[in-house]
Amino acid sequence: MISYTETRDLLNQHILSIQIFFIIFYSVGIAGLLIPVSTPWFMSLIPLALLLSFITLAVFHEHYSRRFVIFFLAVYLIGFAVEVTGIHTHIIFGEYRYGANLGMKVLDTPLIIGLNWVLLVYLTAAVVDYWKWNAAVKVLVASAMMLVYDLVLEQVAPALDMWHWQQGEVPLKNYITWFVMAFLFHAAARLLHLKIRNRLAPVILGCQFLFLLALFILLKPEM
Repeated sequence: MISYTETRDLLNQHILSIQIFFIIFYSVGIAGLLIPVSTPWFMSLIPLALLLSFITLAVFHEHYSRRFVIFFLAVYLIGFAVEVTGIHTHIIFGEYRYGANLGMKVLDTPLIIGLNWVLLVYLTAAVVDYWKWNAAVKVLVASAMMLVYDLVLEQVAPALDMWHWQQGEVPLKNYITWFVMAFLFHAAARLLHLKIRNRLAPVILGCQFLFLLALFILLKPEM
């Protein structure tokens, strides 16, 4: 039976093909969402796109450890719990509600939303890990990257029926909370000395961000 390491090494030999696949995958997603007849179907695929990205990244991750697994399990649970609290109290992020395109919900909160926190923390940590900066700078830059990502995501999310803000306005405290949570997650990862290296991470993060940016630009008249 082929081992995880052997599987990863085999896939690494085809890394360029996999990177090209994700570029095409997200490009097709943009086109599918812009064509009215296919828009509902492509919207329903958003959770599957996140799952596919997560599973592929998991295969290409270079250094698994017990601390790594426990940390990202905690990111999922904390991220999900904060979202549940936020949507029911309106205190943390502001007043909003989730739409129909993020899949199964528990306590009015999509289960995939915790995975979204895991993906963004992982991707931004993996990207800055390639740069020769000290830990404090990496934490700040990675947190800022997550904030910029959310600035664009918030403009697109209502059009994709992911979530909707009261009166259509994103409260400032949403961005403040987002940055604080990102900072705490990244600081914890650095304090735990987690090795977060992944050759696919820059491509996935770039594809996701450009996907959202393209939709924001192309859908702006409709927002």
